[in-house]
Amino acid sequence: MSIPKKVDQRIREAASRFRPILEAARARDVNEADTVTIVKGMLADVFGWDQFLEVTSEYAIRGTYVDLAVRTEDRIRFLIEVKAIGCDLRENHLRQAIGYASNEGIEWVILTNAAVWQAHRVVFGKPVGHELVFQL
Repeated sequence: MSIPKKVDQRIREAASRFRPILEAARARDVNEADTVTIVKGMLADVFGWDQFLEVTSEYAIRGTYVDLAVRTEDRIRFLIEVKAIGCDLRENHLRQAIGYASNEGIEWVILTNAAVWQAHRVVFGKPVGHELVFQL
């Protein structure tokens, strides 16, 4: 499935605007909270989500919090677990995100450090699993 040319162009242009921001953040080794701010900007500018109406920070799940959740039509569509930009994405980070999603019955999880984005589909079974759908 291909994306429309207009959407592809918008994503490419917006992503190129974030390149210097990401490079500067990595050089300064910004923390997770600052990386979350960058990710929220990318969700709005690159991917078209309304960061004020559709993106929720610190979404509560059974006494703990996932960094971001994207909601449309009064339903959480996917969760986003963010790590600091200088941090490599690891299996334990993914397990954390999958755990959040499985507790809420949410089928999609994004794991990111703003430079690398992984989209995983949660597979509800025993045990709960996941499949990597794409990595940017």
